Amino acid sequence: MLLQHSDKKLNASTRATGEAILQDFAPRMGKRYTNGRNYDRGESNHRDVSMLSPYLRRRLVLEQDAVATAVLEHGAEGAEKFIQEVIWRAYFKGWMERRPVVWDQYREGLIRDLAVLDRDRSLRRRVEAAEAGQSGLNYFDSWAEELVETGYLHNHARMWFASIWIFTLELPWRLGADFFFTHLLDGDAASNTLGWRWVAGLHTRGKPYHAQGWNIAKFTNNRFNPRPGELAEVVAGLESEEPEGLPSVMPIRKPHAPDPNRPTVLLVTEEDCRPEDFDLGSLNFVGCATLATSHLRSPRPVAQLIEEFEQGALRDTALRTGLKTTEFRAGVPSDLGRWASRAGATQIATPYIPTGPTRDWILDAKRDLDEAGINLVEWRRDWDSAIWPHATAGFLKVRKQIPSILQDIGLT
Repeated sequence: MLLQHSDKKLNASTRATGEAILQDFAPRMGKRYTNGRNYDRGESNHRDVSMLSPYLRRRLVLEQDAVATAVLEHGAEGAEKFIQEVIWRAYFKGWMERRPVVWDQYREGLIRDLAVLDRDRSLRRRVEAAEAGQSGLNYFDSWAEELVETGYLHNHARMWFASIWIFTLELPWRLGADFFFTHLLDGDAASNTLGWRWVAGLHTRGKPYHAQGWNIAKFTNNRFNPRPGELAEVVAGLESEEPEGLPSVMPIRKPHAPDPNRPTVLLVTEEDCRPEDFDLGSLNFVGCATLATSHLRSPRPVAQLIEEFEQGALRDTALRTGLKTTEFRAGVPSDLGRWASRAGATQIATPYIPTGPTRDWILDAKRDLDEAGINLVEWRRDWDSAIWPHATAGFLKVRKQIPSILQDIGLT
């Protein structure tokens, strides 16, 4: 897959391309980002946002490096808005780690919604029209088409789209979240699920996001101008779907560290494509495997753009490890243990796999690993360890801690 960037075509899903985009955007991380970040200028014109999200999502570019670049170029105060947006991703991921049952509830609810979709022809027609960009709302339809064609949507457009899906078109929110998850190159279980929950008024209780015509007109520079009466004039959150409220905050899962005395295979997933940042030299590697899991995002088909980006990222990562690599596409979970046993390994080491479809598959595989006496061990990044303990409520709690977080990890 190729991306257009700085008038050159670059191999999209590599660490080198991500870092080139990072450096190219560095001069715009200050005032230009602060003043322009909310404007959706349309496909191929997103000049005031970084377009780094597919790389940050897979850690081809590290969040810490993006923030360090912003601080170096503009100072922590000058790049405050950019830094906050980068930290939002870690906040959502940490929030989901503290309440993993929310992911389970989403998956279970999606299965129910899809079953209703199969039975209800009227609902199916309305959902299919919305996904095909045939809702009759030209702005909504334009965003649907851009998402499907490019795998990207501006953050403000994502909020408008989700609000219109839920409150104007009155479609099930989980089906909308699934539509995003099956098409977004930067699709992440935590950010996508919690972003839709936030719009629906389930994340921050009683505060749904209301897409309004004046706001769309202003921040699209009048490219779109919704007519009076097209959008829901009053929105009410969906808290009644979850009358019991949010689940309790759980302790952060503690990963087991690798044992340098055990024969080890390295496992690479798209959750973290920078294993070289860890102390690989201390381990006795007898093999390496990449595990493609993007097709697990949904019971429905996942866009080819996503699978191609993931495949490129995994192959680029494998090359950087210098290890002989086997390519896996997540299927029968027991295959992982059989392969590791044949390689002579008693330990599988991988960067931390957070709550989401990849972790669900790994948990299924772990039963066979345990029976075979193979330990699954993980590295967790200091970035996550610094932010996740604060991700227990709304983002405000994390935002207040940003100065100390940056200091703790050596960025100020």
